Amino acid sequence: MSTNAINPREVLAWYAEAGVDTALHDAPIDRFAETRELLAKSEVKREQPARNTRPQASPDKPQASAPVQPAQRTIPDEAVVGRAADLAKQATNLAELREIISSFDGCNLKFTARSTVFADGNHEAPLMLIGEAPGRDEDAQGLPFVGPSGQLLDRMLASIGLDRTSVYISNILPWRPPGNRTPTPLETEICRPFIERHIELAAPKIIVPVGGSSAKTLLKTTSGIMSLRGRWTSIEVGGRSISVLPTLHPAYLLRTPGHKKRAWQDLLSIKNKLADQTG
Repeated sequence: MSTNAINPREVLAWYAEAGVDTALHDAPIDRFAETRELLAKSEVKREQPARNTRPQASPDKPQASAPVQPAQRTIPDEAVVGRAADLAKQATNLAELREIISSFDGCNLKFTARSTVFADGNHEAPLMLIGEAPGRDEDAQGLPFVGPSGQLLDRMLASIGLDRTSVYISNILPWRPPGNRTPTPLETEICRPFIERHIELAAPKIIVPVGGSSAKTLLKTTSGIMSLRGRWTSIEVGGRSISVLPTLHPAYLLRTPGHKKRAWQDLLSIKNKLADQTG
């Protein structure tokens, strides 16, 4: 056996490390066959005699110019943000909002995601946690925070006497970015009207942005999570002022367990605030 033979398992492992973990087609595409076909067509075209198929212009009649075709857009423009806002306003309850988001086709992330991840937990809970976007496990199951970071989040909530029946969980974006890449600013802005309407309809008393990206989006700031976490502030949504406390993302805590002390301080602060507002 040749020592240069490719091991399929090693190739798959390499793709997984690179973040390529979702097949976009049911069968593999033979790019070498496509190349051979293109080369064969180009050879045939070169062998054919050139023909002048351009119509001759009449000397006493000007030749009409062909209309310019607009370039095809592959990325939504800012007009889509307005359309998302108009659609979000039409939702009068969470079920309608879920349907509107599921049928929305203005964000390119939807076409590479398996699921529209809307929310989990108790929508009447006073505490709403909001992450950035679904990951691989969330995309597969259609629920937020169900992977390793979600399991840590469950343990964090349990440490202050909470679980998914006593909190409400969602994300800024309902669709997973391919390979868990960072969402573009335009993708985030397209989805912003949906999460703002989501907050308005759920009407929580406290919001906890989970991670820096979520905190920056909801608070409309460029400050980092280390300067935002542990500090209570508020946002206006639907004419209501809602208390907000950003905290560290569980995925970050899994990579940097030394910062769990800071997350524990945030949890205790959340517990006290809940007691004050619901007691």
